[in-house]
Amino acid sequence: MPDVERLPSRHIGTGALVLALLALASLFVGVVDVNPARLLDAATRDEALAALVETRIPRTLALLLCGASLAVAGVIMQILARNRFVEPSTAGTIEAAGLGMLVMLLLFPGAPVVVKSLVAALFALAGTGLFLRLLRHVPPHSPLLVPLTGIMLGAVLGSTTAWLAYRFDMMQALGAWRNGDFSLVIAGRYELLWIAGLLGGFAYFAADRFTIAGLGEDMSRNLGLDHKSTVALGLTIVALVSALVVSTVGSIPFLGLVVPNLVACVLGDNLRRTLPVIAMTGAGLVLACDIVGRIVVAPYEIPVGTVFGVVGSGLFLFLLLRRTSDAA
Repeated sequence: MPDVERLPSRHIGTGALVLALLALASLFVGVVDVNPARLLDAATRDEALAALVETRIPRTLALLLCGASLAVAGVIMQILARNRFVEPSTAGTIEAAGLGMLVMLLLFPGAPVVVKSLVAALFALAGTGLFLRLLRHVPPHSPLLVPLTGIMLGAVLGSTTAWLAYRFDMMQALGAWRNGDFSLVIAGRYELLWIAGLLGGFAYFAADRFTIAGLGEDMSRNLGLDHKSTVALGLTIVALVSALVVSTVGSIPFLGLVVPNLVACVLGDNLRRTLPVIAMTGAGLVLACDIVGRIVVAPYEIPVGTVFGVVGSGLFLFLLLRRTSDAA
């Protein structure tokens, strides 16, 4: 029987190695030919180095930050909602953030990106709060109704956003938010994602609080935890991460749902021990999907949101059917 305490360390080491290899591959895959030989050749060094510094390194860092932070946001939502099939894209959070971005573009198109992201975060927070309020009317013995409720809420918010975008000729901008696309990431246009990464790191220090809050309000109070403030902290992290990712690269569906469930199948539900693995798995999957999207139809690209949407939806159905068969 494996040593349970040493299991996460082994997985962290393996995950770090795989992540480093994927990140290295990401630096040398793309339309512009960047490889060690060109970097060492005096005739091509400047062009290759410029491509590496201006596009490849920022893109790889953005992929790592988005994957890790969205996976962490997903597991926080699952704990607070007490349901494994909840994440920002199945709870209306992403759609609410997109609505906030559209409102800012319509009313204050010249506002700084930071301001737009903060407004989108407020919309995301409101959408997530509405989702949790709707859950009070969902029977506790019907866990599969929880993601369906979130998907329906997201559909309503998404339809409202689409109508406004059509009404004011903003459909092109709307399409960019709905598909996670890193092809336009360059130096100077992704730095807000460092805030999302820091929020994911901060969640590690609050992991025990989130775990206790997931036991319910009464149990949390008995254990001396302020349940409402902990839930508010968790929702704020989720809303900010979602808004920052949407405003920078768009949405990546099912990432926050699939990754925590896959990790839980192997390592269990101890959030303090599994959160680093969840972050690395999310970052690795996004990196892998981006590399695939750059290779399949080269020199063109398939957006990460599209690639992971296919992979994630298949894994989501697998987890859903697995849960149904276990319940039977």
